[in-house]
Amino acid sequence: MVAHNFNIDAKPVRKLGRRSRKLSDLSPKPPDFLQEVPCKIVAVGKRRDGGTRYWCQAHRADATAKYGKPAERCRAAETVPIRAAEILTLDLDKYKGGVALWGAVPAVYDTTRLPMDRGIHVHARVTPDAKKEMDCTHRAVRLIGTKLPAGGILVDEIDAIYYMVSSVFGFEMSFVTCNHCGWPHLDKDWFSVNPHRRHLCAGCGRHFNDCKTGIGNPIEGIRHACGILEHKTQTARKSLEIRQVQFPGGIQIWGSNPAFLWTSPKYEEEGIHVHAFGKENQDAPDLDDTYEHVTIDGISISAPMVRVLMAQNAMPSLDDRVKSIACLGCGHSQFDQQDKAYTPSALHTCSKCGLQLSSPGRKRKVVVNPLPAILEQLAKLAPRKPQEHRLELLPETL
Repeated sequence: MVAHNFNIDAKPVRKLGRRSRKLSDLSPKPPDFLQEVPCKIVAVGKRRDGGTRYWCQAHRADATAKYGKPAERCRAAETVPIRAAEILTLDLDKYKGGVALWGAVPAVYDTTRLPMDRGIHVHARVTPDAKKEMDCTHRAVRLIGTKLPAGGILVDEIDAIYYMVSSVFGFEMSFVTCNHCGWPHLDKDWFSVNPHRRHLCAGCGRHFNDCKTGIGNPIEGIRHACGILEHKTQTARKSLEIRQVQFPGGIQIWGSNPAFLWTSPKYEEEGIHVHAFGKENQDAPDLDDTYEHVTIDGISISAPMVRVLMAQNAMPSLDDRVKSIACLGCGHSQFDQQDKAYTPSALHTCSKCGLQLSSPGRKRKVVVNPLPAILEQLAKLAPRKPQEHRLELLPETL
C-alpha cells in the first residue's frame, strides 16, 4: 500500500489540471500504512456494463467481484505493509557530498544467495570525495532538512520502482493529483509507459481527467519540494572482464537508471553495475562499480539490453512475455526497442534482414530481448544456479 506524507504549505508546482497542483494537495490523511488494517469497501460508481464498481479505501485498490458485487477482500489485501523499521530517515543537510536515490529492483543475473533487492537504493556521502556512508536499500525513505517541512517528505518504494520504469523507456513524468480528492496519482505497469489523460485515482477510486496527456508519479512533486534540478550523466569509461569461478560468493548484474534524486556535484555514471563476491556472507562485494563494457566467461553483456530487461522484469503485464528470438534467415538476435520494448506482439521484423519473425511458445504476443538467452549461457558456466527473483507487483492494464 502506498502512502505519501506531504502535509506541506507550498507554492503551486504548476497547473496540471482544472486547478493548480500544490504539494499541500496531498493533505488527505491516508490510513496508517504501518499497521495491518481491514478492507474498507465502498461503492464508487458504475461500470460500463451498468454494474456497480467498488473500491477499498484502506488499501487503495479495486474491490469489485464478479457480476458487479463487492468483494470480500480487495485485490491489494495481501500486500505486505511497510513497517517503521523499513523506513530510512535521511537528513539531506548532513550529506553535503551528495545523496542519490534510485528505484531498486532485482538484479537481472544473480548467483549470490543474498535476499532480493527491492525498494529505494540510497547512496550518501558527507563530502564529495568521501567514501559512501550509506549504501543500502529501504522500502521507504523519509527526507528531512532545513528546506523541507518539519515532518519531512516520505518517498515510497512503488513510486521509485515505476519512476525507474518510465525513465528507462524515456518518458517524462509529472505531478498529478485527483480532481476529486487531491490524492497524488501514480501510473503503474502499462500506464507507466503509455501517456494518457484519463486516470483512475487510487485515493477515492474515481476516474478523473488531467489537462494534458502524460504519466503521473508523485516523485515529481518530491523533486520540486527538494529543489532538485536535472543532473548530468556520462557513460562509465571502464571495462570489466572476469570469470565466474573467480567469485564463489556470486555475481549480480543491474542496468543503470537515472537517480530520481541526485545532489552530488559529480556526474552520474551510466552502464552496467556489477557486484562480485569472492566469499560467501561478505559484508561488501569485492567489485562494486559501473562499467561501459562487461565480459563474463568470454560472453559480452550489452548495457542497453540489461537496462531494458531490468525495466521489463518490473512490469507485471510483461510477466513471462520477454523472450529471445534469433532470425531464421540471418541468425540475428532481435532486440525490440522504443514502444516495441513494452508492447507485446505476435510478429516481429528482423532489424538486419527484414524477415518477419513469429513468437515461439504458447504465449504468442511477446517482446524480444536477446539478454535472456545470453544469461542462460552464463548460467551454464556458473558454479551454481542463479536465483530467480520476482517482484510480484499487481498488474495495472486496460
